Amino acid sequence: MKWESERRSDNVEDRRGLSLRGGAIGGGAVVVAVIAALLGAPEGLVRQILGGGGDGVTQVQDPRPRGAAEDQRADFVKVVLASTEDVWTAVLPESGGRPYTPPRLVLFTDEVQSACGMNSAAVGPFYCPADRRVYLDLGFFAELARRFGAPGDFAQAYVVAHEVGHHVQNLLGISDRVQAARSRMSEAAANHISVETELQADCLAGVLAFHANQTRHLLEAGDVEEGLRAASAIGDDRLQKEARGRVVPESFTHGSSAQRVHWFERGLSTGLVKECDTFATRNL
Repeated sequence: MKWESERRSDNVEDRRGLSLRGGAIGGGAVVVAVIAALLGAPEGLVRQILGGGGDGVTQVQDPRPRGAAEDQRADFVKVVLASTEDVWTAVLPESGGRPYTPPRLVLFTDEVQSACGMNSAAVGPFYCPADRRVYLDLGFFAELARRFGAPGDFAQAYVVAHEVGHHVQNLLGISDRVQAARSRMSEAAANHISVETELQADCLAGVLAFHANQTRHLLEAGDVEEGLRAASAIGDDRLQKEARGRVVPESFTHGSSAQRVHWFERGLSTGLVKECDTFATRNL
């Protein structure tokens, strides 16, 4: 990808190197901290209040040095996020009849607190609809290359684009309708609709790539293959085969490798949101 000269997004929160330790914060401490912040107290004092009493959550700085390669990956993510902002600001009003409000993207190390709870980096990148943020530990990119055999900057861009695809679903009201439907379903049926949700995000990632290349000509030879390898590498069937030695289709939550590749290609080849209706047989 030709990305070095592109715009960087300002919607990135860099929490790398900050780990959370301790239990829940007491309600009184939160009230005091909020008042202190409103009165202009130094940030360090506010953090001390939140971490005081032995049962609060404190932020601990990771002593490990941050390398130039990691900072370059963070810079790349800012470029990809900026591209999602530019594309969806133009495309979503035409496709969904509503303006696009971009998400925030949080870079973290090892673990992070979101409105969806405490999450470890082991869960991989994720989108939290409750706070409209994408969460990413940059170490996942190394895992994508080493464990899943999907190296390359476009493979990494696909990961970010997929999570932003979930944000688009949230803005369109699809996420709420899926959650409501899941609450009325059996576990197997709920898994199936989760697959449809994830496949739509794959398709939306393809739509994004189509328009980003149309307007910026970012793609180079081999980039599409990188994205397809990434989509294939994280299919449920491949992951289950690796972890369990067998495949259990009824437990799929993200889709098979073939399904993920199909829907990503569909978005990439058409550039149309309407072609991403993975729920065509449902009345959501």
